[in-house]
Amino acid sequence: MNSHTTYFVFGPTATLRRMSSKMFKEHPPKFLYEYSPEGSSETIYVAVYEEYEKQINSSVTLTCIVESLGKHNKIVLKKTGGRMGFRGSSLSEERNVESNVIDFILDFSKRHGLTLQEEQPPKQAEEE
Repeated sequence: MNSHTTYFVFGPTATLRRMSSKMFKEHPPKFLYEYSPEGSSETIYVAVYEEYEKQINSSVTLTCIVESLGKHNKIVLKKTGGRMGFRGSSLSEERNVESNVIDFILDFSKRHGLTLQEEQPPKQAEEE
């Protein structure tokens, strides 16, 4: 079972660079780290979003890694925390941080004419 989601966004370099800064402005993370190697045009952002769900007494953390590599962005989303297993019916219809970030990526890509591709995890052969 794959526990992360990977998106590739292709398009003009200027638009791709604007995507990460606009995402972090509209959806500010709790922690943000930026790394740019010397002599390279690539930039790597690591953002950590955290939200507390009071009704189920749990904390959900979303780690978002954005690699701006010139002609494409690689975005990796990893959700951790929360409660697993049976909880009964959903307590709230509120949108969580993960769906907000994914909706931003989809909307920004569509609005600016970028090509979006979700990486599908390789299927593993089941052991019998």
